[in-house]
Amino acid sequence: MIKDLIDDEKPRERLIKFGVENISNEDLISIILKTGTYNISVKELSINILSKFNNISDLKNITINNINDIKGVGKVKAITLIAALELGRRVYYEKNIEDINIKNSDDIYNYFKYLIKDNDQERFYAIYLDIKKKVIDKKLLFVGTVNMSLVHPREVFKYAYLNSASFIICIHNHPSGDITPSKEDIELTEQLVNIGKNQKIPILDHLIIGNNKYYSFYENNKI
Repeated sequence: MIKDLIDDEKPRERLIKFGVENISNEDLISIILKTGTYNISVKELSINILSKFNNISDLKNITINNINDIKGVGKVKAITLIAALELGRRVYYEKNIEDINIKNSDDIYNYFKYLIKDNDQERFYAIYLDIKKKVIDKKLLFVGTVNMSLVHPREVFKYAYLNSASFIICIHNHPSGDITPSKEDIELTEQLVNIGKNQKIPILDHLIIGNNKYYSFYENNKI
């Protein structure tokens, strides 16, 4: 058990003594989980979790379902680890939304790719901007199946009205990595563009993201 280890082997004490950047992945997970079970130490539990994945970056794919089958990891510990990973992702990637100013499609991709690039389901976001094209808000409007997104245009514009937005940008991912617009993508974009013109809230762009690249309807003269 952790309490039986000498201080130099205890995760928290090692962090204090050597600095957070100099302790192992096993120690970091041990600190997050805090305790093991009655017959599995937290360090052993951390090793078991790490052994389930090929490398540390694969931890981003943790879900309650795929980690619950590790002996000693119940729902509470799974949620704790998932929450810690998500907090780290937000700290690293998210900027203060009021600091984001959109000038081109590259800006859209670079600011928002973290939202959806590693997901195995389609996610559709609408980004709302003010008259100066500064971001006001972002909304996850739909999580779809592996190959289908079913966002309704009214959802996109509902939040535009609530935010008094002047412009809208749409982004979604293709889990397959193929960023070629589907027939449904094209039809949805056309609907959104037409409604945006009628409502005086233009759609600036619609990005499809996959495999570290993107397709822009604006850059391809589809908007």
